Amino acid sequence: MRGRRILCVGNLVQDEVFEVEALPSAGIKTGVLSYAERFGGPAATAAVAICRLGGAAAYWGRVGADAAGETGLRLLRGHGVDCDGVATLPEGRTLRAIVLVDRRGERSIVSNRRSLSPDAGVLPPAGLAGAGVVLADTRWPAGAGAVLERASAAGIASVLDVDGGTPEDNRRLIAKADHVVFSAEGLRDFAGDGPAETLLRRCADAPDKIFAVTRGTAGSLWLIGGELVGIPAFKVAVKDTTGCGDVFHGAYALALCEGRSPVEAARFAAAAAALKAERGDGWDGMPDRAAVQALLTSGAMHPSCA
Repeated sequence: MRGRRILCVGNLVQDEVFEVEALPSAGIKTGVLSYAERFGGPAATAAVAICRLGGAAAYWGRVGADAAGETGLRLLRGHGVDCDGVATLPEGRTLRAIVLVDRRGERSIVSNRRSLSPDAGVLPPAGLAGAGVVLADTRWPAGAGAVLERASAAGIASVLDVDGGTPEDNRRLIAKADHVVFSAEGLRDFAGDGPAETLLRRCADAPDKIFAVTRGTAGSLWLIGGELVGIPAFKVAVKDTTGCGDVFHGAYALALCEGRSPVEAARFAAAAAALKAERGDGWDGMPDRAAVQALLTSGAMHPSCA
């Protein structure tokens, strides 16, 4: 699969980013330290990360026939992402989100995911020729489900980013994916409260599939062949955690495409996500392969919390 492209399916989002001293609680007015307009979305951000890391990525999604959609696609193409599979819809508007980021780099996001039709019929009718791995997010369940089915039929490995979406939709998507990677919030929403290792085992629906959860500075936890494996996070000075999970998924898919084992791919992804947290700066803050390799070599990691 080495040298083949990763197909990323899901959302492209225009982000309005507000830097604040601290994330506000209910009923509190908060002043803004800085403001920026950027673009994100799980699948789109993963595609940018893959290209920055030296891989080839295509993005399949949909945008509105508006300035935000036009700008988002222009920026994606500028980062090397193939956008030929994107549908521009005449009705609705490009998805948007408000992102609050505090001085520690922690963030809170309010997203509008309903301003475009969820119909998967806008996907390209062609197959997945040239794809080494398919990466889908749960924010567009109809599109993700259709492409995961195609990947399964074609024998192409698939990675599912589970963060958001309804439990019912996610259950259907999980059944179609080979590698299922939850955010901590996504795992809790899907499987309930309890230790991460218990929740992962609760989610496992087939012995040959891989399940994992990312947990910030606590690292990631993986269920592989019935065994739990903890991958520590790397120590960095965090500037902004926005998009770090998306970078993790993109880097993981790329490493799988290059023939690495899931554990090796998880370490590579952890380093890429840590560097993104250290740099911030939206898509322009993506680390390259040399930086990731240097961090992997450094061994500067948090103690494992597995």
